[in-house]
Amino acid sequence: MLSFVAQRIVKGVIVLLAIIVLNFFLIRLAPGDPAVVMAGEAGASDQVFVKQLREKFGLDRPLPEQLFIYVKGILSFDLGFSFRQQAPVSKLILERLPATLLLTMTAFAISLVLGILFGTLAARWAGTWLDTAITAMALVFYATPLFWIALMAILLFSVTLDWLPSFGYETIGARHTGFARVLDIGAHLIMPAMTIGLFFMATYTRMTRASMLEVKRLDFVKTARAKGLSDRVIQRRHVLRNALLPVVTLAGLHTGTLVGGAVLTETVFAWPGIGRLMYEALIQRDYNLLLGVFVVCSAMVLIFNLVTDLVYRMVDPRIQYSA
Repeated sequence: MLSFVAQRIVKGVIVLLAIIVLNFFLIRLAPGDPAVVMAGEAGASDQVFVKQLREKFGLDRPLPEQLFIYVKGILSFDLGFSFRQQAPVSKLILERLPATLLLTMTAFAISLVLGILFGTLAARWAGTWLDTAITAMALVFYATPLFWIALMAILLFSVTLDWLPSFGYETIGARHTGFARVLDIGAHLIMPAMTIGLFFMATYTRMTRASMLEVKRLDFVKTARAKGLSDRVIQRRHVLRNALLPVVTLAGLHTGTLVGGAVLTETVFAWPGIGRLMYEALIQRDYNLLLGVFVVCSAMVLIFNLVTDLVYRMVDPRIQYSA
């Protein structure tokens, strides 16, 4: 196991370096000059001032030299300096990362638990009205755009019913402490987490149902039934456990993409996470901050993929560790 983990870490570092280089050149190919943007916001269009800005932030240097300096900084765990917000990139990301992790992990837990539950019920009662209702619900949430669900949730639960706050991480100026602050953050978390969670719940529901129906037809399930085991035991120990492998694979892929894919939801609900930070950096042409967010998101995808491989062994001990 240790050898497997070590090899995967080495491969992950190589992949991460390739992603860093690729993102560096892709961002530089995008239209717009950050020095011109900053000069325009400062109300100065003088070319001398723009030139000074480019020299100050190293934008006048050749691209290979800029790349070398940036990669050298990454290797020493230095993500650079945000020339737009005048702060270290690592500091800006660390300030926003907890909010994003809270949102995405809550949404992931909701989607996985509800998806497996509804998928199991649909497979258990396949062909009945319950199966039809669950399948239709999953298709609706899968096909509905996230921003539409978010806006409808705000209109219903915030504007009409006034049950939940419509935006933000916590109530501004309330200065809650202790358990009261936890409840306040939880109230703000419900709608954005459910918005993301419902989409992925639909995917896990369909995957669990299809996988369980396929496993039910296998010989070892027929053997277990012939031995006289109860249907509940067969469903839990034999069918569901073996059907979870493709669900774990899909969940591992989604866990990494959730962190960088919450841009739309964080923007609609004004959630102060790195998804919204990435959007702001893109609008402001803040190269270093944008690259820093990409690096963190890519690293988390690789970490979650490694964790997924390790979870495989817990789900099915027959799987062996190999490179």
